[in-house]
Amino acid sequence: MADGGGGAAAASTAPTPPPPEGRGSCAGWIQRLRAGLAGAGVSLWVVTGLGLLYALRAPLRLCENLAAECKVWRNPLNLFRGAEYRRYTWVTGKEPLTYYDMNLSAQDHQTFFTCDTDSLRPSDTVMQKAWRERNPPARIKAAYQALELNNDCATAYVLLAEEEATTIVDAEKLFKQALRAGETIYRRSQQHQHQSPQHEAQLRRDTNVLVYIKRRLAMCARKLGRIKEAVKIMRDLMKEFPPLSMLNIHENLLESLLELQAYADVQAVLAKYDDISLPKSAAICYTAALLKTRTVSDRFSPETASRRGLSTAEINAVEAIHRAVEFNPHVPKYLLEMKSLILPPEHILKRGDSEAVAYAFFHLQHWKRIEGALNLLQCTWEGTFRMIPYPLEKGHLFYPYPSCTETADRELLPTFHHVSVYPKKELPFFIHFTAGLCSSTAMLALLTHQFPEIMGVFAKAVSMVSRTCLEYL
Repeated sequence: MADGGGGAAAASTAPTPPPPEGRGSCAGWIQRLRAGLAGAGVSLWVVTGLGLLYALRAPLRLCENLAAECKVWRNPLNLFRGAEYRRYTWVTGKEPLTYYDMNLSAQDHQTFFTCDTDSLRPSDTVMQKAWRERNPPARIKAAYQALELNNDCATAYVLLAEEEATTIVDAEKLFKQALRAGETIYRRSQQHQHQSPQHEAQLRRDTNVLVYIKRRLAMCARKLGRIKEAVKIMRDLMKEFPPLSMLNIHENLLESLLELQAYADVQAVLAKYDDISLPKSAAICYTAALLKTRTVSDRFSPETASRRGLSTAEINAVEAIHRAVEFNPHVPKYLLEMKSLILPPEHILKRGDSEAVAYAFFHLQHWKRIEGALNLLQCTWEGTFRMIPYPLEKGHLFYPYPSCTETADRELLPTFHHVSVYPKKELPFFIHFTAGLCSSTAMLALLTHQFPEIMGVFAKAVSMVSRTCLEYL
């Protein structure tokens, strides 16, 4: 019995023989793999997290969120709220302006139409509150209150012309009343401008009001068919107030001259404003392209051009189109009516969809008027993207395309509009496959270098699983 007990004890303390090769040993490899992974868990989680961030960079829009906010500009050709935007709402039931866009306009009005001395004049005090008011009926009511206090309150007439007038004719009448009051106030401010900094600030405000009124009167004349009168007002403004070039009155002038088909005058304006030192716009770039296209478009034929090659004039026209498309790639689809137009917003983002909408809304008719211009545009505009170095963000003739345009355009354009996104080059499948394979190989090499034992265990486990699968098969 003693011997039997000792044999049992010896048997119990004897080492357990290793499991035979095959399915039994697979569990051991898995345990070793788990132990190794647990030791290097933090490092692997970091690597995995970085990989997930890279893979999800597009859905998460990380580049857009990290990019600087894009600068928006006042639309030089913005419509009248009462006579145009509101009439659109009455007919369609849709709001053409976003809250963000209107809030930017409210900030513009407070900058242009108010100053620190408004508290000295009761009517200007009322108007200062009116420009901050969000409710349109309340703004209109405040404008009438200001007129009761001072019948020569120019900014009150401006507000009524913009928001209460339901036709361009009514808006023009109110702007003419504003002009009479504005000129009187402007002359008075000129006489006292050097007396104190407050008087100088008041003169700047009164100058802004006067320029705004004259500009809107020119736009009224343009809309009512008195185009030569509109051109004269714009030219006089540009001569009298050259420091206010940031208002881009020349873009209003370009559009009116194109309506008159005064192409020599258009070229003269471009010669002054299409300068390398001045900021560009879709109106500048596409008008320059239109003028060069006009000289060859009526005789242009893709079949003939492919046989004999392009002439010097045709090359210049194509290069001008490529330049314009690189500056704003969203415009051609509107000019070619591949995408529906909407009313332009009050503010635009240069090189964005909002600028493309604003340009095409007013200039599509000018492209249609020139025979063959749209045909040449259709045949050549997509070639722009073959010329731009890859990635597209590097650009060719202009600074890199901003990555934040889509986000800003969605704030400026109404929700019912499908925002145009900067076109991307579509890569073939084998390039994606090769890139993925190279990335995977690089990742495995990195892990093998950092964790050789763990990766050895992992490789053996994968090999064993593969053999097991083959045995079953």
